[in-house]
Amino acid sequence: MDQKEIRYSFLEAKQKIEAWCAYQDRCHSEVYKKLRSYGLDDEDTNALLADLIVNRFLDEQRFADSYVSGKFRIKKWGKIKIKTQLKFKQVPSSCIQSALNTIDSNEYFQTLYQLAEKKWKEKKGTPFQIKGKVVLYLQSKGYENDLIFSVLEEMEGNV
Repeated sequence: MDQKEIRYSFLEAKQKIEAWCAYQDRCHSEVYKKLRSYGLDDEDTNALLADLIVNRFLDEQRFADSYVSGKFRIKKWGKIKIKTQLKFKQVPSSCIQSALNTIDSNEYFQTLYQLAEKKWKEKKGTPFQIKGKVVLYLQSKGYENDLIFSVLEEMEGNV
């Protein structure tokens, strides 16, 4: 039997979704999709979403905070990439902005500098070619252009 064909009762779905949300912070859109995959109709899905919010299994701000923290500290993503991914997950802008504000600006700049330095040492070619590759890499990680060029200027001044 295909996973999509399995239909859960309201109580079975409630138990499964609470366990799923307790395991890791989730956003509303992820939980909504999961509940729909359980074969629940809109009415039951919305009732369960409301119940999850009331019982603090689901909290958009907590999700945004943990997402930002993890993606910045572990994956070393920049604010642009984090913000884009959170918007894709339909997290409200106010939650996104609040979560992004928790990133320490000195730590952010230091992380960007370390990434740039590491990538610069790995690349081969003329300084101009290396700089271009480092810029592209840092942009792909989601860092802001003004900060990227500021870091590269500082690096060139230290050489």
